[in-house]
Amino acid sequence: MARNVEIKARIISFPGVLQAAETLATEPIARFTQDDTFYCCPNGRLKLRRFAQGHAELIFYRRSDQAGPKTSFYDIARIDKPDELHCVLGNAYGVRGQVIKHRTLVMAGRTRIHLDKVEGLGEFIELEVVLKDDEPAEEGMEEAHLLMNKLGVSSDQLVEHAYIDLLDADEQ
Repeated sequence: MARNVEIKARIISFPGVLQAAETLATEPIARFTQDDTFYCCPNGRLKLRRFAQGHAELIFYRRSDQAGPKTSFYDIARIDKPDELHCVLGNAYGVRGQVIKHRTLVMAGRTRIHLDKVEGLGEFIELEVVLKDDEPAEEGMEEAHLLMNKLGVSSDQLVEHAYIDLLDADEQ
């Protein structure tokens, strides 16, 4: 399984964080919409991510629910027939919910900076520091803290849970 170190935080000023992120960009900035359908999964999270361009990815991941940098383990498979796969997964596991987000992706070296406008939740930033196979997670955590400082993200903005969990909590 691949690994990265992640943080998620609420954004106070989307334009301000975007401007700071643009100064760190090492590749052209990308903007797109993602439609994530989550399935019931007892040992992690399983989602089918559909893109507006018609392609999709099946993503399984595990990570602890905690504020601040945390290690995430994940597998991703590209999908050619997302509607058929959705039908199979929905029948087999049950659909947990859906998250639709409008994402701005800024690459800063090996780190993916996601600026998200999540329908029903608001504006967030995610950092994903991609780790090498043999690299200690602590190195990625140091990089995440450094980027948090550069982007003006404070520890009181950090969010513990995935978007789907936040949406579930809002419904209760």
